[in-house]
Amino acid sequence: MTTTATTTTTAATTTATATATTATLGRALNEGLRQAMRDDERVVLLGEDIASLGGVFRVTDGLADEFGDRVVDTPLAESGIVGTAIGLALRGYRPVCEIQFDGFVYPAFDQIVSQLAKMRARSRGLLRLPVTIRIPVGGGIGAVEHHSESNEAYFCHTAGLRVVACGHPQDAYDMLRAAIACDDPVIFYEPKRRYWDRAEVDLARPVDGDTLGRARILREGTDATVVAYGPTVAVALGVAEVAATEGRSLEVLDLRSLSPLDTTELCRSASKTGRVVVVHEAPVNVGLGAEIAATVMEHCFYDLEAPVERVGGYNIPYPPARAEGDYLPDLDRVLDAVDRVCAP
Repeated sequence: MTTTATTTTTAATTTATATATTATLGRALNEGLRQAMRDDERVVLLGEDIASLGGVFRVTDGLADEFGDRVVDTPLAESGIVGTAIGLALRGYRPVCEIQFDGFVYPAFDQIVSQLAKMRARSRGLLRLPVTIRIPVGGGIGAVEHHSESNEAYFCHTAGLRVVACGHPQDAYDMLRAAIACDDPVIFYEPKRRYWDRAEVDLARPVDGDTLGRARILREGTDATVVAYGPTVAVALGVAEVAATEGRSLEVLDLRSLSPLDTTELCRSASKTGRVVVVHEAPVNVGLGAEIAATVMEHCFYDLEAPVERVGGYNIPYPPARAEGDYLPDLDRVLDAVDRVCAP
């Protein structure tokens, strides 16, 4: 590795050359990594087949050609990937790890929750671990368990980690750069069935640290709030479109930050509409939706017109590919929940 930990950022000189373009979410992530590596020579990438192959989903495609040994093909050992990243971070680097699939992160679970998340608190703030762990998450691509899981609840429960999920190409670009620039360890979820979603992406935007911690209203509404993140953002927007044809006005809130939650925006929207439906792919049982529902009930109880509804996966291992259509929250299941919360 030829870079040193003493090299300073050059963001101001590089972002000015970028331009707006139409890109898939996967391409936006690629551009986010590329720009982060141009901005700061301390950024290094670690993962299985990310240099020679460009990653399973080609998110790192072409980066080894430009950045050489700053893109490292690792052995098939997720614990080793994260452990190496922790060591590099302690030496001043800003490592970005790629986990091939969500279900493969468990061998690294101990490194993440026992070391990565706790080092800053144990050192009373003296040590910072700016490690970003990218995890393709969720189903919808015809794969099976260990390739289609939604394990955000594990990491959201661990203090010391930031957990974020992008659901749109522009957010993919902005949030990934903000995650890499953050001094806290970040679990960065990428919705794998949205890798090929295409939209306009402004590549000239500067890094905005606030992007990591803020939810965003994607569609204003008055009758109910649909809360979503990552892969279910597009589902929520589709539900709002159909509901509008039936004369119902739904507000769509993209959480983006799963830990910490943007409770201010969540409660503002819940108090405004008085009715809330939470949508995620993870099993409803002890899922993130339970925390969201409890937060709304605690802070907005007197504004609510109905109990908070949750729509998610079932409390079973992820099903075989041919059955995942029955497992994943779809338009009909979410619309049924909307009907229940909006019932007189």
